[in-house]
Amino acid sequence: MFGLGWSEMVLVAIVALIVIGPKDLPGMFRTMGQMTGKARGMAREFSRAMEAAADDSGMKDISSSLKAAANPQKFGVDKIREATGITKGPATQALSEERAAAKAKASDAMAKAAAARKDREAAAAAEPAAAPKPAAPKPAAKKAPAKTPAAKKPAAKKPAAKKPAAKPKGDA
Repeated sequence: MFGLGWSEMVLVAIVALIVIGPKDLPGMFRTMGQMTGKARGMAREFSRAMEAAADDSGMKDISSSLKAAANPQKFGVDKIREATGITKGPATQALSEERAAAKAKASDAMAKAAAARKDREAAAAAEPAAAPKPAAPKPAAKKAPAKTPAAKKPAAKKPAAKKPAAKPKGDA
């Protein structure tokens, strides 16, 4: 209620035990319980009175209309869509018919291709096994280039490190 943790409550109880004393502590807790009960009762009564006043003034109607506005199906967004022309109209119907025709055309082409493939497979199975069929060239796999001794470049020699020139002894 007040955001007190168990450690804070224990601290308050110890301080109350020291300040009030062990004799008067149970009476204080009883009085405190009665006061909190009365406060809760008053809060409940106040909230009921506020709800009754809201019912009398028509706030329930306003809140229900606001909730309906938040829900598009209850608010009548479908009617708004019809008024603005967003619903399915003749243009949408024409589009649907074009899409259905395209689907049928694609389905027919797929069926013809499947039938032709089955015919080819049947013809290949019917050919005698004695006559070897020329195999289609297989795509060559990419290989790493083979390293030949001729392809290698000779390693360049590193120049010898230069020795620093000797300093003249007389200038130091």
